[in-house]
Amino acid sequence: MDAINIFLTDELAETLEGFEQAGTRFDFARLYPDGPRQLVDGPIWAFVDWVMDDLAGLEMCRRLRADPRTAAAHVTMVLESDDMEDRRRALRAGADDYMIGPLDRTSVLDRVLALHSHQRKRHHAQRIDLGDLTIDLAAQQARWSGKPISLRPNELRLLRFFAENPNQVLSRAELIAGLGKVDPPIDERTVDVWIGRLRRALKTAGADSLLRTVRSLGYVLDAP
Repeated sequence: MDAINIFLTDELAETLEGFEQAGTRFDFARLYPDGPRQLVDGPIWAFVDWVMDDLAGLEMCRRLRADPRTAAAHVTMVLESDDMEDRRRALRAGADDYMIGPLDRTSVLDRVLALHSHQRKRHHAQRIDLGDLTIDLAAQQARWSGKPISLRPNELRLLRFFAENPNQVLSRAELIAGLGKVDPPIDERTVDVWIGRLRRALKTAGADSLLRTVRSLGYVLDAP
C-alpha cells in the first residue's frame, strides 16, 4: 500500500489519526526543529507554521530543504495572514505553496487530498517521452538525455503538466489550475517562482532552452 506522511510543526499533529483511502495510507506526525524523529517511508508533506516556538518557519523550511530525509518533501507554509511579502519570502525559502492558518484537520486534509486526487486523475500513463525529456511517473523522476533532473515534487508536477501540453502557451492561471492549486487562491506571481526553480534545474541538466516565456501570455514547452 502507498503511504503519504503528513508532518505538522503545529501540536495539532498529535491529535490526528491516520487513515486509509483508495489504496493509500495517510499518516500524521509532529515535525520538530531537528526534523522527523522516526523512519519515514514514502512521500512527505510538511505543514510549517510561519511562527514557531523554537525558530522561524522560514528557517524550518530551509532546514527541510537541506536535510536529505526531507529535501524532496512538499512544503506548505502556514501563514498568519494573507501578506504578499510573506508569501514571497516563504517561496524563496523553499516552500512549494502556502495557506492561511490556523490549521485544523479539515484544512490539512482538503489541501493534501485535493492535490493527491488531482494527480491520480490526471496521470494514467507511467512514462512520458518527449524528445530528450523522459518523465517516469512511477519513479517520480525526470531525465534529460538520460541524466536525472533534480526536482522537488512541485517542480516535477509542473514539468509534467508542460510535457502533457507541449507547444501550447500556458497562462499563469492555467498552470495554477493544472497543478490543482486554485483553492485557496494562489497569487499568479507565484508561478514565476515555480518557473524559476524549474528552469534552474533544467539548466543544470543541460535543458536550459526547453521552456520559453511568451511575453504577457505565459510559458510554453517547445517540443521537438
